[in-house]
Amino acid sequence: MSAAEAGGVFHRARGRTLDAFSSEKEREWKGPFYFIQGADPQFGLMKAWATGDCDNGGDEWEQEIRLAEQAVQAVNKLNPKPKFFVLCGDLVHAMPGRPWRKEQTEDLQRVLSTVDSDIPLVLVSGNHDVGNVPTPETIAEFQRTWGDDYFSFWVGGVLFLVLNSQFLYDASRCPALKQEHDHWLDQQLRTAGQRACRHAVIFQHIPLFLQSISEDDDYFNLTKSVRKEMADKFVEAGIKAVFSGHYHRNAGGTYRNLDMVVSSAIGCQLGKDTHGLRVVVVTAEKIVHRYYSLDELTEKGIEDDLMDLLKEN
Repeated sequence: MSAAEAGGVFHRARGRTLDAFSSEKEREWKGPFYFIQGADPQFGLMKAWATGDCDNGGDEWEQEIRLAEQAVQAVNKLNPKPKFFVLCGDLVHAMPGRPWRKEQTEDLQRVLSTVDSDIPLVLVSGNHDVGNVPTPETIAEFQRTWGDDYFSFWVGGVLFLVLNSQFLYDASRCPALKQEHDHWLDQQLRTAGQRACRHAVIFQHIPLFLQSISEDDDYFNLTKSVRKEMADKFVEAGIKAVFSGHYHRNAGGTYRNLDMVVSSAIGCQLGKDTHGLRVVVVTAEKIVHRYYSLDELTEKGIEDDLMDLLKEN
């Protein structure tokens, strides 16, 4: 399936919003709902990691195809249906311009085309999608293939912001695009800060931090100066939670009133977690989330205590 063909199968963000949702209609709180978060299907990493060649390996991804298919089947079985299914970056492993990128992308698009048409897909850009040091060309390629690299949308009175965290990591080769992103983000945070929304939530690939705002700089987090600046901005705007991937393990912590949620991967695991997805329930007062293995979610579905939250007024 080509990128053009896939564009007709699932909604893609355009004009810095997601056309699957009517913003005016969705600005009103209508009661609890839930969504599914996944991260890092990253077709090709399992072979690359196993061979110890993450830069040039990755010429097989049958395992990732099966895992992504299982994830889609698990999501499609859920009743009631989730409001949306968000993938927090690293859709494929091959970096821009590297071998197998086209084939990995087409295989993932084929799998994602089987997501229930009533469950919109929300796609977040990761470092393997736009490059560790993105350029205008790599950003443009992502936009052609998957849609906007950053955007906002409303669901049931909740404002969701999708960021391009590579601009926060290293935007040295695309400073003008970072400036546009930062200006847009400031505008969105002003909207959130006016408290016109029940909650405000952020999706980005790279976590602000893995456990603590004061932890050392690492490949898997943002630098101390950037993370503190962004976290303070988010808290002041009333952001309730940030959901990320990138770490291929479950992690997270809190900073002031901000919940930093790091979800493990659909694909390659780098720790002791299982291939899985996170169920996120949004109520009037809180956001509750739980990570499920793909097998658990497929066989048992969502547990009763989470389902009961959906019945609250």
